[in-house]
Amino acid sequence: VIPYFGYARQDRKAKSRDPISAKLVANMITAAGAQRVLTMDLHAAQIQGFFDLPLDHLLGAPTFVDYYMKKFPEDQYDHNEFCVVSPDVGSVARARAFAHKLDMPMAIVDKRRQKANSSEVMNIIGDVTDKHVILLDDMVDTGGSLCHAAKALVEIGHAKSVTACASHGVLSGPAVQRITDSVIDEVIFLDTIPANAAAKACPKIKYLSVSHMFAEAIDRIYHENSVSK
Repeated sequence: VIPYFGYARQDRKAKSRDPISAKLVANMITAAGAQRVLTMDLHAAQIQGFFDLPLDHLLGAPTFVDYYMKKFPEDQYDHNEFCVVSPDVGSVARARAFAHKLDMPMAIVDKRRQKANSSEVMNIIGDVTDKHVILLDDMVDTGGSLCHAAKALVEIGHAKSVTACASHGVLSGPAVQRITDSVIDEVIFLDTIPANAAAKACPKIKYLSVSHMFAEAIDRIYHENSVSK
């Protein structure tokens, strides 16, 4: 059971001599004798094909959908005043499905990455003017992409407010400080990675538990019931 699959971003050769470490990790798990893998929100869906054994891929989005539906119920809030935003082109499919479930419009931040672990935001595709923005990402590592995207949405897109949610809070280096200093009101993570002391102390960071989802999946696998349900 792997709530956060490490090396998931190394899923292709971005430049010559790059290793495809996600495949190596899959091979190591298989060689160690695992017969089945249960994980959540892989960085790229094709990693499922790296395994030569059954893999169950749980999705964290329904947990966020439940959270936002309770926080912004449709009978009290006009969902057209909100906007789900993908922080990069790679997360568009995830954001589209999320926006559809919340019945909200969608926009995209087009960013250009200068070098690994840092990015430079260029422009916004879609209208976020005077809207409450929900940024959806699969993981937050150093927090640079998320905070730059939020800043662009407020300064260039004239968004009213920005909240964010991501499945995995890697939070390496200056991530927590960046979130604290950013224009983001709230960042919600799933507890696939335990919160460090800095994250626990940050008033902007909140965690939702997915332990019940993993427990249910393990129980269904054990009793040979449907996991997709």
